[in-house]
Amino acid sequence: MSETRAPGPRGPSDAAPPFGIPTSPAGQPLALADATQLLHLEAHSLDLQRWDEWLSLYHSDARFWMPAWTDEHLLSRSPDEELSLMYCAARAGLEDRVWRVRSGLSVASMPLPRTTHVVANTVFAAPPDADRVELRSAWTCHVYELKRREHHAFFGRYEHVLTRGQAGWRIAAKTVVLMNDRIPTMLDFYCV
Repeated sequence: MSETRAPGPRGPSDAAPPFGIPTSPAGQPLALADATQLLHLEAHSLDLQRWDEWLSLYHSDARFWMPAWTDEHLLSRSPDEELSLMYCAARAGLEDRVWRVRSGLSVASMPLPRTTHVVANTVFAAPPDADRVELRSAWTCHVYELKRREHHAFFGRYEHVLTRGQAGWRIAAKTVVLMNDRIPTMLDFYCV
């Protein structure tokens, strides 16, 4: 009997662009259902470890930020002046994190855990315009660590800014608010 593997680093090619990237006619804002589809594509790409697909959802100058809690109910306000759990000023920082995972140099992440992301309660944070959409949503990521044979869940809120570029709608900024910031072992981009 042949071994079955989940699609991922050794599965189907991850160089193809993700299917279903939302579009809208020029001059028309993106509908909420289409914007939500992009968030679901991002989660799906992470769970299948299709790193190139995931990266292709981001503009080259996209900011990825996970602020730290400064007290029980207050988040840091500036990644340049305060502590962050994770901060990448552009997609190049995310590409570096992907390279570390692929190279095996991220020893704490090997073997990579299995993940399942759920994105829900997506709403517009501001009235959408023809070239920019701001979204807020809730998320959960269930993580199964193969090395320790343990599972846990991270959860929180997302803030996404989507903008229209030459290649269509992409993520221009993502803020991840991690509500349960007691981290059992490791935390990286594929767990949030």
